[in-house]
Amino acid sequence: MDSNNLENTVRLSKDEYYLNIAKQVGERSTCYRNKGGAIIVRDDQIVATGYIGAPRKTKDCYQRGNCLRDMLKIPHGTRYEICRSVHAEQNAIINAARAGVNLLGGDIYLSIASSKDGSWIDSIPCFICKKMIINAGIKRFIGSTKEGKVRIFQTQEWIDDWSQKDIIDDKHQYGDDVNKKEGLC
Repeated sequence: MDSNNLENTVRLSKDEYYLNIAKQVGERSTCYRNKGGAIIVRDDQIVATGYIGAPRKTKDCYQRGNCLRDMLKIPHGTRYEICRSVHAEQNAIINAARAGVNLLGGDIYLSIASSKDGSWIDSIPCFICKKMIINAGIKRFIGSTKEGKVRIFQTQEWIDDWSQKDIIDDKHQYGDDVNKKEGLC
């Protein structure tokens, strides 16, 4: 290969590279609403993965043939206690714990697309996942946006915001874009 051609080669950033892997992990999702994948990277090594899906050895939405939250017309970002699935971020953290992997100082990548039409969704963790990410000691959250861009949050920013304001005042809340699109808010 001519070395001049190599100079024009565009190389993905590390964040784009890892988000692409998270997107692929999400293809295993068993949620009627979303296909989401998460990976956790520490010291430039993938240490855990997770996708949206029912708890191990239980029936998922595809096996049951419906989404309980859709049937009840529950908006995105609310009432997770009756969802059959575990979020991708939660599964990645759980899978790391099952393997005895330390997550302190790591980064978590999340990519979510609609299971209905394949359109990308702003990948922002819900409040439950944000709390788990903070308590796991993860340093950065990197998510894809509906425009296909990379959005980065420092978890310390969440901690600082919640120390001064209440959690509900969080300006980046999961589901806002999807609920507007589906007329649920």
